[in-house]
Amino acid sequence: MQSTSAETPTSPAAADAQAVPGGLVLRRVAIDTYHENVAYLHRDCAVYRAEGFQALSKVQVRANGRTILATLNVVDDTSIVGCDELGVSEDAFAQLQVPNGHPASVSQAEPPESIPALFRKINGERLGQQDFRAIVRDIAGRRYSKIELTAFVVACNRSELDREEVYFLTEAMIASGRKLDWHEPLVVDKHCIGGIPGNRTSMLLVPIVAAYGLVFPKTSSRAITSPAGTADTMEVLANVELPFDHLTEIVREQRGCLAWGGTADLSPADDVLISVERPLAIDSPGQMVASILSKKIAAGATHLVLDIPIGPTAKVRSMPEAQKLRRLFEYVAQRLRLSLDVVITDGRQPIGCGVGPVLEARDVMQVLANDPAAPADLRQKTLQLAGRLIECSPDVRGGTGYAIARDILESGRALARMEAIVRAQGRKAFDWMHPALGPLTLDVCAPASGVVTSIDNFQIAQIARLAGAPKVQGAGLDLQRKLGDEVKEGDLLYRVYAGYPADLAFARQAAARHSGYRIGLAEDVPQVFVEF
Repeated sequence: MQSTSAETPTSPAAADAQAVPGGLVLRRVAIDTYHENVAYLHRDCAVYRAEGFQALSKVQVRANGRTILATLNVVDDTSIVGCDELGVSEDAFAQLQVPNGHPASVSQAEPPESIPALFRKINGERLGQQDFRAIVRDIAGRRYSKIELTAFVVACNRSELDREEVYFLTEAMIASGRKLDWHEPLVVDKHCIGGIPGNRTSMLLVPIVAAYGLVFPKTSSRAITSPAGTADTMEVLANVELPFDHLTEIVREQRGCLAWGGTADLSPADDVLISVERPLAIDSPGQMVASILSKKIAAGATHLVLDIPIGPTAKVRSMPEAQKLRRLFEYVAQRLRLSLDVVITDGRQPIGCGVGPVLEARDVMQVLANDPAAPADLRQKTLQLAGRLIECSPDVRGGTGYAIARDILESGRALARMEAIVRAQGRKAFDWMHPALGPLTLDVCAPASGVVTSIDNFQIAQIARLAGAPKVQGAGLDLQRKLGDEVKEGDLLYRVYAGYPADLAFARQAAARHSGYRIGLAEDVPQVFVEF
C-alpha cells in the first residue's frame, strides 16, 4: 500500500545531510580514547564558528538515526580533520555504526539529567537510590565527560560511601547492562580483589569445579594495570572472544568456560568508571564492592567465593582492614540475594612462579598435569578455594570440599575437563613443557647472602609490564625464590623475558632501582594470619 501523505519520507542519512550547514561528513580518527566519546572539528569549520563551540564542551553527534554525546576537541591540522569533516574517536565511531564519509550533524548538547545529583555528591551529601540510578544511567550512556567521571569517582572516594549507598550504586550498575540467566539453580563464581602477580587460580578452579558438576561460567577481564588477567592467560591456550550463543553452548556441555567478558555488556558503567579510577590509582572500598558484585551478579552467579589477600604490598594491608571490607561485601551481597563466602588469604608475595601470560599458563598446566615441578603455593591455594566452591553444593558436607577437589585434580579429571574446554573454545598451539618465551633475557640475582625477607608485589608486576607483558605473551618474570628461601650472593632471584630490546632496557632500569626482593635475616620475614 502506497503512502498518500503529501510529504516525502526522509531517510536518516538524508536528514543528517540536510541538518548540517556546509555538509559535514563523518571521519574516523584513529585515536583510542578509552571509553570516552571524543569529536573533532577544525577551527575554520563553518559549523564550529556558527555554533560558538568551545573546546571540551559537550556536543551531540547524529548519524543515520543514531545519536551519541561526545567531548569536543578543536583541530588546526587539516590532515587530521578537514573543514567539512566531523571527526570521531574509535569508541564513538564504533557506536555510530556508519562508514567513513557518511553525512553527520553536530549540535550543542544538553547537560546530563543527573548533573544536579553529581554536584550534591561533590558537596559531600548522601545520595539516594534514584540519584545513583540516574548517575549510573548517564555514565553507561557515555553522557559524562572524563572530567565529570573523575569528579564522581573522587567525590565518592573523599566522602566515603556508606553501606546503603554502596548497595544503591551496585544495584544501579547491575541495571545498566544485561543480566545473564544460565537456567540453573546453582551457578558459582570466584573473584580475587587483585594486586597479587601470578595468582591464576581461576584457570584451575573452573576445570576442577566443572568436573565435579557445578556450573562455573567464568567471564574475565583483560589486564589493565597487571602483567596478565585471566583472559590474557587463557588466550595462550584457546580463543576467549566468543559469541554469546557459542559460550552458552560450551557452558551447557562442559559446565564451565574461561572467556573474555568484554562482549557480554555486563555492568557497562563499571568499565567506564574503571577508565578513570585506574589512572588515578583510586580503589575505594565502596567502588570496589560495587564493581565486583555488579559484574558477578550480572554474569548470573548465585554463589561467589571472594578472595581477599592481605600483605605489606597487597591492596589490603591488615586483618582489621580485611574484616571491614568483608563486612561491606557481605552486607551488599545479602541485600542482592547473592550467597557470598569471603576468604582472607596470604598476599605477602606473588602466587606461582610465572608472571606474564605464557609463564602463568605454564604454571597452570603444570598443576593440572600433576607435574612435580608445579608451584606448590598455586596448587594449594587452588585446592582450598575449589573446596569452598564445591561446598556450595547442598550435597557436600562442610569441610569435605578440599578432599573432593584434590581427588579431581590428582585423578586427571581436571586436566581432561580443561582439555575439553580448550577444544570447545578453539585450541591454540601451546606446549607448556617448552613454552615460547621472549628471546631476550635478564637475570636478576641476589646482591648478598641471607634470606628472602620480602617480595614487593607492585614492583614485580611493574617490571613484568615494562618487559612487555601482557601485550607480548612470552614476556614476563620467572621467579626462582620465594619468602623465607635462603640465598647466596649471586644466586638467581628471577629471570626477565622480553620480546624487544627497548622493553628489556625498561625492565633492566626498573630492576636496577629496586628488584622487588629484599634479603635479610629469617626473623625479618613478615608474618600474616590468614584463613588458610
